[in-house]
Amino acid sequence: MENQWTTGLCSCMEDGKTVCLTCFCPCVTFGRIADIADEGSTGCGRCGMFYGLICFVVALPCLFSCTYRTKIRNKFGLRESPASDCLTHCFCECCALCQEYRELQIRGLDPALGWNGNMQRAVSPPMGQHMMG
Repeated sequence: MENQWTTGLCSCMEDGKTVCLTCFCPCVTFGRIADIADEGSTGCGRCGMFYGLICFVVALPCLFSCTYRTKIRNKFGLRESPASDCLTHCFCECCALCQEYRELQIRGLDPALGWNGNMQRAVSPPMGQHMMG
């Protein structure tokens, strides 16, 4: 069974910080999303730079970024909505990146920490809860 996205495509203003980051530096937002989607195998910097290069050379980063929307959807069993991943990124690139970033956050992953940072956080006890010995 496919699940719904937890926020809408046009719910960008729910997180002003991500909107600003995405509008002014989409390569950073995308790099963070890609690092989580690839479970740390490609790295935030590498994907972000490749995204920036595609923007500069062909001005169509959606050709690359839509593949990561598919990865996130598959990871969480999400519906391809409101349109195909490619069309969503083609016509609403910033909104799609913001929605993906929010989805990761809502599901307990902090894209700013990257995959490795999230994995370390998952195995480390929260601050102040150290065992007394």
